[in-house]
Amino acid sequence: MSVWRQLRAIGPLPGVGALLIPAALLYLTGGPDVGFGLSLPLGLLPALAGAALIGQGLLLMYRTISLFAQAGKGTLAPWDPTQRLVVLGPYRHVRNPMISGVLSILLGEGLLLGSPAILGWTLVFFSLNATFIPLFEEPDLVRRFGDDYVTYRRNVPRWVPRPRPWTLERSD
Repeated sequence: MSVWRQLRAIGPLPGVGALLIPAALLYLTGGPDVGFGLSLPLGLLPALAGAALIGQGLLLMYRTISLFAQAGKGTLAPWDPTQRLVVLGPYRHVRNPMISGVLSILLGEGLLLGSPAILGWTLVFFSLNATFIPLFEEPDLVRRFGDDYVTYRRNVPRWVPRPRPWTLERSD
C-alpha cells in the first residue's frame, strides 16, 4: 500500500476538516487566544488539555489509517475504500475511531488555541458525520460486507467505545 495513496485520502478529508478549516477560522476571528485569557497558571490548563487531545487524536488517526491500509487493503476515502471489513484495534471498541480521532484533534485545537470558533466547528463536524454515517456510509458498508457488517454494527457502538473489545466470529 503506497504512502501516496494514503496521502491522497488524508489530505482532502481529515486534512481539510482538522487543519484547513480551523486555520481559516483562526484567520477570520483574529488568531489564537491561548488560555482563553485566563491568568497563569490557570491559563495553562486548556492549553495542556488541548495538546493532550491533539496527541491522542493523531495516534488514533495513525492507527486507523494503518489498519485501513494493512488489514482493509484500502484507504479512509469513499473513492478508494477498504476491500475488507476492519474489526481490529480500536475498531473492536467503536465503529468510527477515525472520526473520534479527528474530533479529538479539533477539540484539542480549540482548547489549545483558545478558539470558540474551532470549538463550534467541532460541533458542526460531529453533526455532519452523525448525519452522513447512518444515512450513507453504513448502508454502503452493509451492501459491501453484508452480514459481517450487520453483526459488527449490532455489537459495536457507533460513537461511545465499548469497554471490552469485540471480535467477529466467522462461521466459514
